[in-house]
This record gives sequence, C-alpha cells and structure tokens, in this order.
Amino acid sequence: MGQLEGHGVAPFARELAEADGLLVDTHRARQIHREMIESADLVLVMSEGQRRHIGELSPAAIGKTMLFGRWLPDGSVQGYEIPDPYRKSREAFVHVHQLLICAADTWRAKLRDCPPL
Repeated sequence: MGQLEGHGVAPFARELAEADGLLVDTHRARQIHREMIESADLVLVMSEGQRRHIGELSPAAIGKTMLFGRWLPDGSVQGYEIPDPYRKSREAFVHVHQLLICAADTWRAKLRDCPPL
C-alpha cells in the first residue's frame, strides 16, 4: 500500500471524474497512518485486503472499517470489493467509476438515514 504516494489521479480516472464535475487536480495519494484511522468516524476501503491492513495498523478500528462497496449487491454479507483499475484499459476505469458512483450514492442514502448523535 502507498506505492503511489504523492501521485495525482490517473489520466482515465481524472477524465471520468472531471466529466462528472469533480475537481481532482490537487488530489495526491498519501500513505495512511494510525492517527488518520483513529481520528476517523468511518473508514471506507475498496478491498478486504485493505480492510485487514487497517486492522493491522489500528486493531480497534476494524469495527469502523467497511468496504466502500458494502451496499452494492453481490450476494455476500460484507459487500462488493471494487477492483483497482490501475494500468488497465479505459473500459476498466469506466466500470470502476460507475461502481464508485453507485457505491457513493448508496452510502449517501444510508448515512442520510442515520439519526444524529
């Protein structure tokens, strides 16, 4: 994890994000660390491998770490792992972008339905 620290958004991902009105020109990848995890109320990851890594960095955070594709239908209790399209075709980026939009929409709806603390 963190192999691309400091890098910006991949060209295909940037094109798709900007077509949807998202500003990603200043985004830079960074390495996650325990303080980031522990200060978060919710940690969303793309894969179970990333979820396990979060648990290794901060065992207490495993309960607040979930798959971003948690609410996407795939037949499992944990949810859907969203693949990494890095170094793949434009079509792979389009597929992942669509999954990210759907996952964000489902999280937005779930979080909106939560009562305030």
